[in-house]
Amino acid sequence: MSDMSDYKINKRMKKILFAFDSFKGSLTSIEVGEAASRGAKKVFPQVETVVVPVADGGEGTVEAVVGATGGEIVTAVVTGPLGDKVEAAYGISGDTAIIEMAAASGLPLVPPQKRNPWITTSRGTGELIRDAIARGCRKFLIGIGGSATNDAGTGMLRALGFRFLDKEGTDVAEGGGATGRIAFIDTSEVLPQLAECSFTVACDVTNPLTGPSGASHVFGPQKGADTAMTEALDRSLASFARVVEELKGTDLSTYPGAGAAGGLGFAFLAFLEATLEPGVEMVLEAIGFDRCLTDADLAFTGEGRLDTQTPMGKTPAGVLRHCRRFGVPVIAVGGSLQPDAVQLLEETGFAAVFPVIPAPMSLSEALMPDVAAANVERTVEQILRTLKLGKN
Repeated sequence: MSDMSDYKINKRMKKILFAFDSFKGSLTSIEVGEAASRGAKKVFPQVETVVVPVADGGEGTVEAVVGATGGEIVTAVVTGPLGDKVEAAYGISGDTAIIEMAAASGLPLVPPQKRNPWITTSRGTGELIRDAIARGCRKFLIGIGGSATNDAGTGMLRALGFRFLDKEGTDVAEGGGATGRIAFIDTSEVLPQLAECSFTVACDVTNPLTGPSGASHVFGPQKGADTAMTEALDRSLASFARVVEELKGTDLSTYPGAGAAGGLGFAFLAFLEATLEPGVEMVLEAIGFDRCLTDADLAFTGEGRLDTQTPMGKTPAGVLRHCRRFGVPVIAVGGSLQPDAVQLLEETGFAAVFPVIPAPMSLSEALMPDVAAANVERTVEQILRTLKLGKN
């Protein structure tokens, strides 16, 4: 267990780093960091406070990377999971595009009563990539969490020029159910600029494409698949994987992460030569996080809920890992804190962990942005007042 007395924290503190994930449904990553910074300034008025927006490759990734690198948010009208048109936003920073596939192909875009991975398509994600290529982007950071699809990324690939044909040479319909009919893959019309592009994909799951732990069995039910459909989808993906193996000369269906996002991970691996990385590592590398740690005396991180899942690849764990390399102590502050997680979080290496809720209140009240910001500001202020007092 960490002991705060082990750390050299005193009133001569010069630099504090704030690297929070968003408090989902309440505050953005930047808003949490700015509130924490205000609290710090009340105790150490002369301290340098550095707010670095971070994320784990899921929701908030575009905003975090764009905010940290001075990029911009752009929008495009693309094909949604059910074939209708949706407006999706993504980020551009230099020649790098930051895309969350959920913006175009995510489960929240499909009403619960219409969720059907037999027909949903990832085409919109490919259309975002195509749009970014047209804008000059050649490097891609892709978050693939929260998909509504189970089509092994064939919809995305179609938008990039790939054609999927049946035994008669006819184009196969979109959706996970039709992948089993694919017999040939025509690459003659693939966007030539893809040869100049590199793809880094945020992937925090290790599921293969098929089988009991594959895309269909593990994620299909939450996308609307019943037992029979799940089995049929798994057979369809297995058939498609055999076609790809014959084309590529290697079986990528068992690669860890191939089953992510309904097999979108497989498509990125097999056709776009992507690198799959833990989401938070992709983001921290993209924003140059380690440079921000230079001369830092202390770091704060956190997310909406600190619990036993926090050390398992979540944003605060990634921040902690990098800070420890530089000998920077880290305090975790969360919108809420699971009591059973306190010891685990301390054993993981956090100097201390704190919730921001000062008194019993309803969830709706706690999520109100002004309330949440005030709670973060006050909590950080009181933590630092205590540290300052202890070192006087």
